[in-house]
Amino acid sequence: MNMIYFDNAATTKIKSEVLNEMMPYLTREYGNASALYSIGRQSKRAIETARKQVASLIKCNPNEIYFTGSGSESDNTALKGYAYSNKDKGNHIITSKIEHPAILETCATLEKQGFEISYIDVDEDGIINLEQLEKEIKPTTILISIMYANNEIGTIEPIEQISQIAHKHNIIFHTDAVQAIGNVPINVSNIDMLSMSGHKINAPKGVGALYIKNGIEVEKIINGGHQEKNKRAGTENVAGIVGIGKACEISNKNIETHIKNLEKLRNYYITKLQQEIPEKIRINGTMKNRLPGNANISFKGENASELIFKLDEVGICVSSGSACSSGNLAPSHVLTAIGVPKEYINSAIRTTFGENNTFQEIDYYIKNLKKFFKKL
Repeated sequence: MNMIYFDNAATTKIKSEVLNEMMPYLTREYGNASALYSIGRQSKRAIETARKQVASLIKCNPNEIYFTGSGSESDNTALKGYAYSNKDKGNHIITSKIEHPAILETCATLEKQGFEISYIDVDEDGIINLEQLEKEIKPTTILISIMYANNEIGTIEPIEQISQIAHKHNIIFHTDAVQAIGNVPINVSNIDMLSMSGHKINAPKGVGALYIKNGIEVEKIINGGHQEKNKRAGTENVAGIVGIGKACEISNKNIETHIKNLEKLRNYYITKLQQEIPEKIRINGTMKNRLPGNANISFKGENASELIFKLDEVGICVSSGSACSSGNLAPSHVLTAIGVPKEYINSAIRTTFGENNTFQEIDYYIKNLKKFFKKL
């Protein structure tokens, strides 16, 4: 039985082109990038090439890209690093109620350290309340962090308007773009800091990147050596960095085709559900400003965990929300924030498509869903 993978928001398969680019740095080009001899200098050149590739995707200067170990580390560095470095200017940070745990848990830690955090509401589609955002701004506000696109329901936030509000009040704006990178075109001209992760865009796990606009001071949170312009200590994961660079290069070339392909798959899936089991489904989130491959559907009267296990038995991989919170039995904080009724929260299945998925796989998926519904 071949596996059908519909959980690309959790992680993606490494592209063969990415792996081929990485292989020399896992074998013969093993030098430490800080070394002065030739194989060290080769590793350093590879890192700088990757830096240019990442920068090109989001339209910034290469010297504004810092490599990290994950999207979560990028988020931690942006929030903690900026808060620690600028606490003389203020102690207030604004975020939203539907952020990824990498943001929410970091904010909780900062609260324990004396920082004040405001959590902004969202509407039933997951769109941030811009009026509330502006009202929450204080003389002590130093940072606004709102995700580019939500990892559970795929809602794309009004980033341009958020950045305008932040900059009107001379506040730095950070966005967690882990889900958005490679799935929507991004230009950081009005963004001050941006987090991303390699494994969401067909690069390996264990590598991320953080964009920090030149002139912004961020205290490093990992101490040791002076790598990454003294912003992130630790010997560089050269192969991983090469991988994320190549993945960004590929995405930069193919993003329009990629978006159209994912939209076709996602729309086909939802249309089929609406045709075959309309009385059973509830779409969570908006269909207007949404990541192209994301569908978050509640199936009335069902238990998401049971469905996931049953689907796995027939070779289908889906999730009930964020993979980072899969062990948490509490209701989804995202679905709760957008006002999904209790009877629908625990029946929500997140299906996220990738470029290798097919309409035939979707047909098989829906066929099995209908079969399970008859038995349960």
